[in-house]
Amino acid sequence: MIVKSSDADRTAKNPPKGMIAALVFGPDAGLARERAETLLKTVVSDLSDPFRVSDLDEQTLVGDPARLADEAAAISMLGGRRVVRVRGAGNSLAKILEGFLDDPKGDALIVVEAGDLAKGSALRKVFEEAGNAAAIPCYPDSSRDLSDVVRDALKAEGLSIAPDALADAVSRLGSDRGVTRRELEKLALYARGQKTVTLDDVRAAMGDEAEARVEEACDAAGLGELARLDLTLERLWACDVNAVAVLRQAMSHFQRLLLVGAEAARGETLDGALRKLRPPVHFSRLNAFKAQALKWNEVRLGEALDMLLEAEALCKTTGVPSEAVCARALFNVAAMGRMR
Repeated sequence: MIVKSSDADRTAKNPPKGMIAALVFGPDAGLARERAETLLKTVVSDLSDPFRVSDLDEQTLVGDPARLADEAAAISMLGGRRVVRVRGAGNSLAKILEGFLDDPKGDALIVVEAGDLAKGSALRKVFEEAGNAAAIPCYPDSSRDLSDVVRDALKAEGLSIAPDALADAVSRLGSDRGVTRRELEKLALYARGQKTVTLDDVRAAMGDEAEARVEEACDAAGLGELARLDLTLERLWACDVNAVAVLRQAMSHFQRLLLVGAEAARGETLDGALRKLRPPVHFSRLNAFKAQALKWNEVRLGEALDMLLEAEALCKTTGVPSEAVCARALFNVAAMGRMR
């Protein structure tokens, strides 16, 4: 059975009658783990219970294919239905799981966790075509989904969140549900004793001042703003920020511009291409990022990335001060950014 992304949470919380197994897969590993545990807890509330929970992995089942049926048919010493959790599954388990679903043993719920599986992959196909199983996708949260996640997590701690603070928090999250949960726990702890989470709370608990300054340096270089770049780099060195870390973040920045350009070349709108970026561009930088996406083409982005990569190598292999090497590379990139 194929489960749509919009129905994934509902299915995990209330699995349909007759479903004996589920494949939870996708690029968001944290969300896959969260949904898998939600499914498991519909049968066993304590996932550390050794009598009712069997924890397996791909290597174990490949080496002993009969283990799955044995665990599914096992009876708990203290009574109650059991669950079998299979982590790190890949296509090598497709035949084993297909055979089990064709002739299931016992009444245990089988929950299989996998990474990102291509459409038509063997393991995904087994669950999508089975009448007694489900394939549950786990893709990164959209901004709308993230808003709900943020509000719900803070509400559980007795907190509300101001609209501008919510927008800022959403802009910092989204690449992985597990990371999102940890960041929200940190935010809730910071705001404990208050009724409402403010923008200042979000920036204090979730923000990284050094990272924000590196982003400012990247934007200055991409826009060709030499004076702003000079001032930002001076502040970074005063904070003892590592030059190699700056170069690596700059490479990530220009690679993201390259991704946006590639989407646009395939006919996607600029706004549509930006929405696909994970993590998303912070709303305070959105206009600057759009301006850079319009300014740079694929060839010049490739040249800029070559400069930055060469600078990183120089920092690691020569005695030249790394701050000077980094600054020279970024100023050369900024010079390119001034070109039409």
